[in-house]
Amino acid sequence: MTAEALPRVLLVEDDPISRAFLSAALDAVPCEVDSADGVAAALALARSQRYDAWLLDAHLPDGSGIDLLQRLRKLHPDTPVLAHTASRDESLHDSLRRAGFAEVVVKPLPAPAMRGRVRALLGLPATPEAAPPARAQPGSEPVWDDEAAARALNGNLAHVQTLRGLFLQELSHIHDDVGAAFHRGDHDHMQRSLHKLRASCGFVGARRLACAVQALESRPDSSAAWTMFESALTGTVKTPAQP
Repeated sequence: MTAEALPRVLLVEDDPISRAFLSAALDAVPCEVDSADGVAAALALARSQRYDAWLLDAHLPDGSGIDLLQRLRKLHPDTPVLAHTASRDESLHDSLRRAGFAEVVVKPLPAPAMRGRVRALLGLPATPEAAPPARAQPGSEPVWDDEAAARALNGNLAHVQTLRGLFLQELSHIHDDVGAAFHRGDHDHMQRSLHKLRASCGFVGARRLACAVQALESRPDSSAAWTMFESALTGTVKTPAQP
């Protein structure tokens, strides 16, 4: 298949780690991916280019996925569309479906599953994907899951290293942000930050930190969960990430 014949997808995602991961992972659909970090950038692209599918984040810095979809529909009424979000809130998912999204996927969705959803959205036949390895026993998770990260990005180690570099740069800020929310008891802010971090952990293979994030999400007022999170974050920063 030539590059000219590939379907073209608009990916809208404000988080740079998630955006880079999804764009790289979707290369194997195969498709051409144009990325935007918000409503304004997405509308500019949609006015200049016709897309075969839209993949829209539910929450954007300059609006919502629902608002963006309504505005995109005025340009192209029939383009198939999928929403992606780090939130597990079923009421949000229902709202997105009622607004016209064909499907809602929760990040971090494994790359093979995401590719499968996009192939279905584009009307392409399914392709077999390798099964993921068995999970480690709780408490024995590796700091980095190199195999999963490389497999998700089609074996491109340069992509993996770039994403992990972006991820590590963000961790100090994330620690301060989540820590301030934890100590003032602002669970809503904590959950928003942890949702985004959980997705990023999944995309770069930060297995141990992902488990700690999940524990803190489940028990946002637990000192033990906070200590586990701090320890996992520190270990992630100090452990070389060399796939």
